[in-house]
Amino acid sequence: MAESWWKHESAYVDEGAKVGAGTKIWHFSHVMAGAEIGEHCTLGQNVFVARRVKIGNHCKIQNNVSVYEGVILEDYVFCGPSMVFTNVKTPRSAFPRNTAEDYLTTLVKRGASIGANATVVCGVTIGEWAFVAAGAVVTKDVPDYALVAGVPARIIGWACRCGVPLHFEGDEAVCRECGRRYRRVSNTQIEYLHNLLDEPL
Repeated sequence: MAESWWKHESAYVDEGAKVGAGTKIWHFSHVMAGAEIGEHCTLGQNVFVARRVKIGNHCKIQNNVSVYEGVILEDYVFCGPSMVFTNVKTPRSAFPRNTAEDYLTTLVKRGASIGANATVVCGVTIGEWAFVAAGAVVTKDVPDYALVAGVPARIIGWACRCGVPLHFEGDEAVCRECGRRYRRVSNTQIEYLHNLLDEPL
């Protein structure tokens, strides 16, 4: 029976890895045993997925990204080209910290996007539909829908589920592209106002 997912002939998927239906794994990528990748994901060229990593459905991981042990990606996560995950806070070659107990958990929640060449320091949570700008260095948790940029990354605005920056008038914003509505709760939190016409994401 043919596999329901696809890999390029130059890619390696170790025995014991789980790959969901419809997923595509491109040139020179390596998925280790024990990794779990969901359905309809795309792994670009030269992507590495370590053991015990969990990747949800409909994720897009662009070229030259390494997803190290301790990283969890929920559904619809986007990882831009050459962005960097870490998994140890205090690495030393002379004092190896390379067991599962040494790795801090990094959680990227549903729908979040991480731009090209951004760095995510381990142990943080990136919230649902958050947007990390290209080149940012994330050192602390990112709230849902937050648009963060800089070194270290700071909140510079808010992003709609569709990815377009939001512009608040008072405490409410309406996305100029898709019409979704949001309310400001505080300087570090907004909430999505449910629209019955939304597609189920």
